Amino acid sequence: MIQERFENCKLRLNEEKTKIVYCKSSRRKEHYPNVAFDFLGFTFQPRESVDKYGIRFTGFLPAVSQKSMKRINETIRSWHLNRFSNQTLEHLAADINPIIRGWMTYYGKFYPTRLKWFMQTLNGRLAR
Repeated sequence: MIQERFENCKLRLNEEKTKIVYCKSSRRKEHYPNVAFDFLGFTFQPRESVDKYGIRFTGFLPAVSQKSMKRINETIRSWHLNRFSNQTLEHLAADINPIIRGWMTYYGKFYPTRLKWFMQTLNGRLAR
């Protein structure tokens, strides 16, 4: 029945990218093979969280995906920051801050602790 509706409006689903995912959390505890998916650079999956009373629970939350982290790391590597040792830190910051600010604004919106590794990598490259 759903297939018929899609055929009428000529909408085609990509069979490789389309899947049904179980949104596992503290309230939903069944076991299913697919409990995570990637969407717009984020991975949605069960993650540990803390409520306003300090009680830990499992929620179905987004965080920056591995694919996005890899792309960010490749971009930082492509800058070859170690070649700019003759520039001041202020000049280097003026060049890369808009890009990093965009990443932090977009990916830091949800589960910002996941970006901690990214910031440590960037600091290490800048220190070199």
